[in-house]
Amino acid sequence: MTADPARLAPVLLRPRTLELLSTSIVVTLATSAGAFLLGVATAWTLTRVALPWGGVWRVAACLPLAVPSFVAAFGWMGLVPGLSGIGPLVGVLVLSTAPYVTVPTMAAFVRADQAVADAAVSLGRSPGAAFVTATLPQVLPAALAGTLLVALYALSDFGAPALLRVDTLTTGIYAQFAGGFDRSLSAAMALVLAGLAVACVVAEGALRRRSPRHARGRVVDAARRHLGPFATAAVTAALATVTVASVVVPPAALAARLPRADRYVSGVDDLAVATATTLALGVTAAGVTVVAALPIAWLAARRRGRFVAVLEAITSVGHAIPGLVVALALVSLTVAVAPGAYQGPTALIAAYVVLFLPKAVGSARSAVAAVRPDLEDAALSLGDPPPRVFARVTLPLAAPGVLAGGVLVWAAVMKELPATLLLRPIGVDTLATELWRATSVGAYGAAALPALLLILVGLVPALAVARGIRSIGEDSR
Repeated sequence: MTADPARLAPVLLRPRTLELLSTSIVVTLATSAGAFLLGVATAWTLTRVALPWGGVWRVAACLPLAVPSFVAAFGWMGLVPGLSGIGPLVGVLVLSTAPYVTVPTMAAFVRADQAVADAAVSLGRSPGAAFVTATLPQVLPAALAGTLLVALYALSDFGAPALLRVDTLTTGIYAQFAGGFDRSLSAAMALVLAGLAVACVVAEGALRRRSPRHARGRVVDAARRHLGPFATAAVTAALATVTVASVVVPPAALAARLPRADRYVSGVDDLAVATATTLALGVTAAGVTVVAALPIAWLAARRRGRFVAVLEAITSVGHAIPGLVVALALVSLTVAVAPGAYQGPTALIAAYVVLFLPKAVGSARSAVAAVRPDLEDAALSLGDPPPRVFARVTLPLAAPGVLAGGVLVWAAVMKELPATLLLRPIGVDTLATELWRATSVGAYGAAALPALLLILVGLVPALAVARGIRSIGEDSR
């Protein structure tokens, strides 16, 4: 179905569309700024400050990855009846997405050369000024990569805005799909969303290119700071507050609803199969996505130019388009080109790759950029072809960052709902679709159990990220 171009302009320029656009921009900017500040501050605290139970706090910083934003919003609505509006939405999104900044920035702080900051202090800079001018530029590329993921997530999120009654472009597109007869108009609105995604990618790339590059020689590790009793207690209390708000409140609110699970409750066997399916889809999609991301990440880290910038922007746009739009596009494509693939695993995995490729590209790009190019040059000078150099030199050194991106994809796939609903094979359910089945008929008590299981399976990739960050820190300290 196609739309008359003459009809598209009034739809895109009408006051309602502009209102949705402005709301999406405000939510995205506020969420990105909040997640950047919280993520960088948390990463610095966990890598540069000596705290009691430091390992526990590093794990806690990764646990919000296990809680979908719509589950977090649902939990807070149970705690604060009538909760709604842009402020609560931004708060929920910041708490849910801050690990996208915290995780890569922690790894960057571990790799940062303290000698640069020490030199700045010796030249008369205050510790704060030395951090801003010497240390922050070293971790800024990783923090910006994570912030880009936050911005794209905020643009494309549907569940949390719908629950908190905030009308954004994503909820508008869904309403147009669900209630309109001309769905091509929704596709036109999706182009606006894609344009915002391109703007986010361009802005992140421009900031990253302005970041100074430091020579990677022998790195001087930073000693952890020992704070006084009052400061230590204050920092610990701040970390505990964030952990409770992002990780403890949502499952506690869900558990409180369990006694009301008197109808539409899924059987134990159904939930067990849905859990296994959720894990299997996550692992498979993560593997395929990482393989697809590696050449793009290498080009972005090693080559500069318009082609690479355009390629990077194209891969990032998919994450800002709602899963519903991607799924419907794949439905049309498979029906027209390969009918046998309709409602098959191939189309579903393809949707996941389109939606979550930026997560893998961002982490892998930062990891590849951190590998010293002279090591690759040395291998090339010994006669190894470029693919062999990448496999034997670049990939092993970049493996922690590449695997971190794969784990982020794994966590995102297990929480994805719209594309899974439309493209899953007949008779196949995940925990997210079981949750949707219960909430769509108002059985919120019955929805509590699959939601809790979704959080539990989400702990697997979240703890994997935490373990990787902890091992990197211990290896380099």
